[in-house]
Amino acid sequence: VQLQASGGGLVQAGGSLRLSCVASGLTFDDYGMGWFRRVPGKEREFVSAVTWSGSSTYYADSVKGRFAISRDNAKNMVYLQMNSLKPEDTAIYYCASTRSSRLLRSSRLYQYWGQGTLVTVSS
Repeated sequence: VQLQASGGGLVQAGGSLRLSCVASGLTFDDYGMGWFRRVPGKEREFVSAVTWSGSSTYYADSVKGRFAISRDNAKNMVYLQMNSLKPEDTAIYYCASTRSSRLLRSSRLYQYWGQGTLVTVSS
């Protein structure tokens, strides 16, 4: 199984980025997907999750109303649209997959992880 995240970069505060994650080696629509982020020296933090069908989503309070998760099962892709970015959103962002049908915020419940993509928001 491989998950590959992309789309990170440098953006000014108030700007937008869209992260993408492509999955291979698994039956993609059997898996819920999530996005997490980590600032060096801190714990990995839940950002958002989506069920296998894409019909239900879940967000951390810190990103609610600014970020939107979506998926395209035909392309084995999951996306994170990030708007109104703030300097505190600066982190490495990871996509992850889980066999659970529930929306999960615990990283321990995700089986597979991508390599991460760096998002830097300047003030």
